[in-house]
Amino acid sequence: MKKISDIINERKNKKSPLRKKIKRYFNFTVGCFLVAIAYNLFLASNNLVPGGVSGLAVVLHYLFEINNALFVFIIGVLLLIISYVLLGKEKTKYSVLGTIIFPIFIELTVNINKIIPLDTSQLLLSSIFGGVIYGFGIGMIFKAGFTTGGTDIVNQILSKYLKLSIGNCMLITDGLIVTLSAIVFGPIHFMYSILVLYIISIMSDRVILGVSDSKAFFIVTEKDDEVKDYVLNVLGHGATIFKAKGGLNKENQNVLLCVLPTKDYYKLRAGINAIDKEAFFVATDAYEVYGGE
Repeated sequence: MKKISDIINERKNKKSPLRKKIKRYFNFTVGCFLVAIAYNLFLASNNLVPGGVSGLAVVLHYLFEINNALFVFIIGVLLLIISYVLLGKEKTKYSVLGTIIFPIFIELTVNINKIIPLDTSQLLLSSIFGGVIYGFGIGMIFKAGFTTGGTDIVNQILSKYLKLSIGNCMLITDGLIVTLSAIVFGPIHFMYSILVLYIISIMSDRVILGVSDSKAFFIVTEKDDEVKDYVLNVLGHGATIFKAKGGLNKENQNVLLCVLPTKDYYKLRAGINAIDKEAFFVATDAYEVYGGE
């Protein structure tokens, strides 16, 4: 007979995929809602262009009074069709939900200024708060495995056929749209729109990757045994030694790898400097540390 604990674990395992799926869709929905709020409350109301189809909608609404949500939806659907033809079903399916839900939230929050009576006329504050909330929402959407469609599809197409990185493709598409805003709204709005794009990219990265609470050190030193002992016995952390060869002098040398909490960063740096002033090390963020003792 099965133990009660085994039965409980089996039930948990069965529920786990469903819970993960619910969490994904919940994060996606909240992300779309936050992006729409930031868009209507801080950005579109001040003619600040966040890039993408929604940014292009700000420009066209100013010139021709085209409904933002309707424009985003129509262009999104057209790009979905193009994506299905050029990229295939697998890559297109992750943009379908965003193409539908995002413009709906834009329309639902179009009068958010009346519900939340904030003075958002100061461009600097609107750029900062709009960029932070917009970027946080975008990060939630991407982390859930979805996109909002629009220029995300254009970037994938350009990357596939022009053999460019996604980052360069984003630079091209968003750059063209923000440059258009400079022509329509002037240099001041252009500069604030650049600030918005920068904040969005920083915030979305932070949501996707998280805030690093660990540092990874790669240390090259002639006194590797002493540095290893300092890490093990003084700081109380582990270390791994790699065999390496210098690229210039071709000499064999050891490289120490150790991962430790950010609070111990300066302790290790000071220790390395005290042991070997000629030591070379690289410290980088470790966003996820798993396993080991």
